[in-house]
Amino acid sequence: MSRRLQPVVLGGDIGAYSLARTFHEAYGVRPVVVSGMSTGLVRHSRILQHVVEPGIDDPDAVVARLRAIADEHADADLIAVGSADWLVRLLVEQRSRLEDRYEIPYVDEKLLHRLTDKEGFGELCAELGIAHPTTVVHDVATGGEPDTSGLTFPVIAKAASTAAYHDVEFAGKKKVFLVDTRDELVDLLARVRAAGYQGAFVIQDYIPGDDSGMRILTCYSDASGKVRFSAYGHVLLEEHTPGALGNPAGIITQVNHEVVEQATRLLEHVGWTGFANFDLKYDPRDGRYVFFELNPRLGRSNFYITAAGANAVTFYVHEHLAGLDPDPRDVLGPDVPLSASGELEAEHLYTVLPGPLLRRYVLDDDVRAQARRLARRGRSTNPLWYRAETNPRRLAYLAVAQLNQWRKYARHYPVAEARRLAWRGTA
Repeated sequence: MSRRLQPVVLGGDIGAYSLARTFHEAYGVRPVVVSGMSTGLVRHSRILQHVVEPGIDDPDAVVARLRAIADEHADADLIAVGSADWLVRLLVEQRSRLEDRYEIPYVDEKLLHRLTDKEGFGELCAELGIAHPTTVVHDVATGGEPDTSGLTFPVIAKAASTAAYHDVEFAGKKKVFLVDTRDELVDLLARVRAAGYQGAFVIQDYIPGDDSGMRILTCYSDASGKVRFSAYGHVLLEEHTPGALGNPAGIITQVNHEVVEQATRLLEHVGWTGFANFDLKYDPRDGRYVFFELNPRLGRSNFYITAAGANAVTFYVHEHLAGLDPDPRDVLGPDVPLSASGELEAEHLYTVLPGPLLRRYVLDDDVRAQARRLARRGRSTNPLWYRAETNPRRLAYLAVAQLNQWRKYARHYPVAEARRLAWRGTA
């Protein structure tokens, strides 16, 4: 890079803040974070510049805002990233209006839509022999009732396109629904249709077990489509508020060559480039790891990678802006433990929750002891607590927010429910 770096992050959630922090940690820069409203996660931050764009859902408004930001940083190399699928989609669809000013480090529009559509992703898994839940796809726009004869209730129901689903609102909206009966499913689909959602809804076999059965995998593929880096993690607990349901709240980085091999085969088969983030779950019935979906970006909990010592955004800068080969040993430095294939081999605890609250929900004694041991050894990170953030108003907000986590979990996911799901996974 011949000029200074200026990242621009779309989004105002914890994923957006985490991306801003990774850039700040790696390069000492203050990213511009653009969101539809002021949120406590980015408000009063000293490591970023926050810009409110009320028209964040309007492509024309976002393009105009990004070009205005580019004009303010005419002496910089700019890169734009999104913290959610719909924001990545916006950047990809508007690439031709932005690429003269910004690096947009994402795949082309056709591949993006193919792999982020849950129906298309399931078809690809079936083609490659990768475990994927038994799935029924229902066209919401046509109405009627789905054929669930091949499924056993309860089932999981979710929008095939999270980007399109972002635009609709209705009472009881969630990212993912656990539906106990067919009547409940029919009612849900009718409400989704009445809200204006015109895409498909995916209805899937429910993989038994509580949150600790979930796994996460993030891979980076170079410009030729070769997977160069991967970071795998065991999810201990997920978030349970309706808008954030299913996002990891606690992760321990681990090694799983089998899962990485399957993801590598999938990504290289389609020629994926850049980051891909997979959600998986361990199926106690047959011992397989089941792939649910692909997110075309660094995920909301992306800081689990950086916390373990592998600053994720350095791959973007190394390849896309500096034009260098993204060999992970060169990108990350010699002290980061990597396998020969570029798999991260560090052990670290990532959490957005107070330690005692997280451990309360970890029902496996060995895993709970592991989490406690990592915390005691200083190998535990909450992305929101950053020593560079010294604004008293921000620190006060974070302290209150951490206390509120106890209330949120008591309301949305009592421990008794976690134990019931864990029992269901072993019964």
